Amino acid sequence: MSTENNSELLYDNSVQILTDLIAFKTISGEDNSSLINYCDDILKKLGATSFRTYDDEKKRVNLFATLKAKNSNNKKPIILSGHTDVVPVSKGWSSDPFTATIKGDKLYGRGSCDMKGFIACALAYAPIYSKSNLNRDIHFSFTFDEETACQGAPILIEELKKRDIKDGICIIGEPTNMKIIDAHKGCYEYTTYFKGLAGHSSAPHKGVSAVEYASRYINKLIELREKLKNRAPQDSIFDPPHSTLSIGGVFGGIAHNVIADKCHVNWETRPVVKEDGVFLNQEIDKYANEMLLPEMKKVFPNASIEKDIIGEIVGFDREDKSDACELISSLTGDNSRQVVSFGTEAGLFQEIGISTVVCGPGSIDQAHKIDEFIVLDELKKCLNLLDGIKVESVSN
Repeated sequence: MSTENNSELLYDNSVQILTDLIAFKTISGEDNSSLINYCDDILKKLGATSFRTYDDEKKRVNLFATLKAKNSNNKKPIILSGHTDVVPVSKGWSSDPFTATIKGDKLYGRGSCDMKGFIACALAYAPIYSKSNLNRDIHFSFTFDEETACQGAPILIEELKKRDIKDGICIIGEPTNMKIIDAHKGCYEYTTYFKGLAGHSSAPHKGVSAVEYASRYINKLIELREKLKNRAPQDSIFDPPHSTLSIGGVFGGIAHNVIADKCHVNWETRPVVKEDGVFLNQEIDKYANEMLLPEMKKVFPNASIEKDIIGEIVGFDREDKSDACELISSLTGDNSRQVVSFGTEAGLFQEIGISTVVCGPGSIDQAHKIDEFIVLDELKKCLNLLDGIKVESVSN
């Protein structure tokens, strides 16, 4: 069979696999085991070994599979990494979001670019790796719940450390139009719960309004947000250059004339450096525990303020020498490096010593939107990159 025919077959397989993957409704927080079974079956039939790690309820699953080198040459293993979850869908789609639909040069469907397109390409190319005389291991890392503060990846990372898999090159296939991304801010997400005392609004001094104390808490966060601007590093590579803070939602109260006994605030910060995250948490915790809570308890001893950590995603730091970036550059001929504002699992792999790069098919501009799509030519570019990795990973 000609090289051209091989390329067309690979492309067709990637489209079919992507079609299958989109059909799995792996919304964050929900069971993703059917998709993991699908991926694991493909890889095991090719001779891969694998292990799984789970959430506490055993319904959300990470998969780590390996095609072993046939002729070890002490080359660093390569990890092809992607998250299996997608964000929820809203009304307004032109087609069923969980049925892949091709229109012109685009394939539509939830997760098509973020980031099942990359997973599809990796699985489509896996048979080629399995038949090749590999001189390094090729790993496939598929995680759950990246979209909700990277809840799945830390569980996998702990298992990698136990198995002494702490070296290698990791390619995170987030949608970057196949451009090299070598840094992003961290992302820390929190929900703070306020418990007060309900009562009639005509006697506010006899109750403790959870909403009012939540409002003061928010005002303090906004005050601290201004201080974060003044902490911006002079050589920051980000836009904006400082750590950011955002209030995502406030929920409390049941009626105009009832003192609200419950309220919670969703908020997040994206630190440029870890120290900003430490500073922010210390300051807001001190304010809550030393200022707000004593006032609440004067009226209602059982009042409480509790901050729940939804997730703390470490940042992805730029490194002057990066084996991962250099590999991608050598294969694509593109030496440029960019930073992004969105978070990924890259910092988690980097933190245990694995050289990491973010590079994958599709555009982040399409992610999380109605009528999400991937341009089909992006799949071909990704397959070309995976082919280059094969050339770099076989013995003559």
